[in-house]
Amino acid sequence: MGESDIAEVSELLHAVTVADGHRPLGEHKWLDLVHGGRKGFAGFVARDGREGPLVGYAQLSRGHQTWGLEVVIRPDHRTSAHEVGTTLLEAALREIRRQGGGHVHLWVPKPTADTDAMAAGAGLGRGRDLFQMRRSLPIEDDHPRVETRPFEPGADESAWLAVNNRAFASHPEQGNWDLDTLLERESESWFDAEGFLLHERDGRLAASCWTKVHRGERPPLGEIYVISVDPDFQGLGLGHALVLAGLDHLAGTDLTVGMLYVDAANDAAVGLYRHLGFEVDHVDRAYTGDVPTAD
Repeated sequence: MGESDIAEVSELLHAVTVADGHRPLGEHKWLDLVHGGRKGFAGFVARDGREGPLVGYAQLSRGHQTWGLEVVIRPDHRTSAHEVGTTLLEAALREIRRQGGGHVHLWVPKPTADTDAMAAGAGLGRGRDLFQMRRSLPIEDDHPRVETRPFEPGADESAWLAVNNRAFASHPEQGNWDLDTLLERESESWFDAEGFLLHERDGRLAASCWTKVHRGERPPLGEIYVISVDPDFQGLGLGHALVLAGLDHLAGTDLTVGMLYVDAANDAAVGLYRHLGFEVDHVDRAYTGDVPTAD
């Protein structure tokens, strides 16, 4: 994709963000778009006439043992008569077949009956639901805090990647990160090493809490972006302690709302976050299916 293509897609994404109140393309997909897609990347555009403006965009990228797919449709082209979403979805699934097939996740923020029907028409069923949970800041909690230090760019990447990939070995998005994946995020304008908290024990990185601030949201949100605990140190309450460390840091930057994402089926994590006062703000949904290879 050239600069003009990225600019045109970005304009569509902004319009949809304003209309829906949330970003339509997940961060992993956005980084693939602006930094150049990895192997398996493909973007599809739908226009209102051959030379008309964009009315839809779909992006496909090969992830950790699965394909990730998102479809963005301009609000005035979301009726069944237009079938923009269905056409884009079918084009992306054809590309998956052409590249050898595989398991696919179609992610939809704040799903509706229409998106349920669109996915079902393409042979995809309801898979994972992801909760976005929020709570007010600051937080009062008697759980013991632990000592942390800020992440040091250029020095801590290797140790953090090793712990992250061990902690998320079976996770389709967060697992199997490499140095390029981490450095892409370090180059983003939102990255703040002071909000990337590391906890060490016995000379080893045991756990971390990576926070992210969304100043453009109303109200501004402080996100618990990634919590990772090395499997060798699980069962010590470090997940709880690192969430608190992250929330304390965010509250110290004058933020009044904390936010995080969690798999709705992860009862232990959802229970912890409810105990900490988080409530579900909305649901994002993954529709899943297995796409055969092309003949």
